[in-house]
Amino acid sequence: MLKWITAILGYTYFRFGGAILGYFLGSILEQLFNPNKRSAFGSIRFQQMRTDQVQLNLLSLAAIVIKADGKVDQRELQFVRNYFIANYGEEYASTIFAKFNTEINKEQQNLNELTRLFVQGARYETRLQILHFLYGIANADGHIAEVEVQKILQIALAMQLRTADIESIKAMFVKSTDNAYKILEIQPDASDAEVKKAYREKAKKFHPDKIQSDDQALKKGAQEKFQQVQAAYETIQKQRAN
Repeated sequence: MLKWITAILGYTYFRFGGAILGYFLGSILEQLFNPNKRSAFGSIRFQQMRTDQVQLNLLSLAAIVIKADGKVDQRELQFVRNYFIANYGEEYASTIFAKFNTEINKEQQNLNELTRLFVQGARYETRLQILHFLYGIANADGHIAEVEVQKILQIALAMQLRTADIESIKAMFVKSTDNAYKILEIQPDASDAEVKKAYREKAKKFHPDKIQSDDQALKKGAQEKFQQVQAAYETIQKQRAN
């Protein structure tokens, strides 16, 4: 239920892209922070972790991204706040954000300490969705600064994510001339055969049928990434045909 609320809220503020991100974040919060529900995202051990610590660490990572460009943008703050209000209600969200305000005002954060909780207890797919969430925060003001990209990269590496996966998700938010190649994880000088091979491997990796779970958030995420892979391949084909 929470993921649909956050999807609607995301669409209200950020249209279609916000709806997708809202669905993912709602799923993460619903699964991670509900101690009575075993998640397809995480392990049993992760579900048994203290809810308040998980919340605080996630908010701390959000605070790091928000402050990365040297300013606290209200649109990015509101982006995070809206989702917590949708998940917990105004009263409890205010309690959470009292902690969040403390994190925002901290001069320094220890990334290794903040991410250790997720590295030790969360499945790889969950950590990828957190990365997706952080990019959504950075993009809330309509632009992702290079310093924000670098800070998110530090977080992603601390969460022990593969460089190829980091670049692939980044390419879904940060547009560039070789975006399609980055999504397929190949170089622009790759041969046609290499392009086709990369497309088939990525399509196989992200195909919705590969998700061995009934969790709709995971399936929807696979579908979105699968479509991105298809679009990237079609873009390269069109470029090379001209």
